[in-house]
Amino acid sequence: MHPLVQLAKETIEKFILDGQIMEIHYPLADEMTEKAGTFVSIKKKGELRGCIGTFHPAAENMAAEIIQNAISAATRDPRFPPVTADELDDLEYSVDVLSAPERIKSRRDLDPKIYGVIVVSGANKGLLLPDLDGVDTVDDQISIASAKAGIYMDDDIELYRFKVKRYK
Repeated sequence: MHPLVQLAKETIEKFILDGQIMEIHYPLADEMTEKAGTFVSIKKKGELRGCIGTFHPAAENMAAEIIQNAISAATRDPRFPPVTADELDDLEYSVDVLSAPERIKSRRDLDPKIYGVIVVSGANKGLLLPDLDGVDTVDDQISIASAKAGIYMDDDIELYRFKVKRYK
């Protein structure tokens, strides 16, 4: 298991079982000292069980970012009830590390297998990670990201794309 994924798994287990937030142990591995947006995804029997993240870094380093997002994915994803202790053995984790988002001019600059998308309309922002099962077209990708943020298809939108490094 990749160290970023191991950190997410251990963070969730410690929080669910002990009610404690994982402490960061220094010195950190080089990859954990960087700042980057991250998403922590949890699956149970192949089905999404939680996914929360940040597209801009919000913490002092990637380790702190993963700890915050892991707890949120397990306990604050509004689509799911909080993870319980009896589920822990059935969970699978992945961590996506995001590149900085770049504004694009057109849908033609997207590819749902390569790029994630951020759809912005006013203060509303919807994000969808790349390379997700069942998301095969740019229209699917934009529609799902828009719906997550309450953005309607006839609203004026700005599009941003980003790449991820996905660790399992």
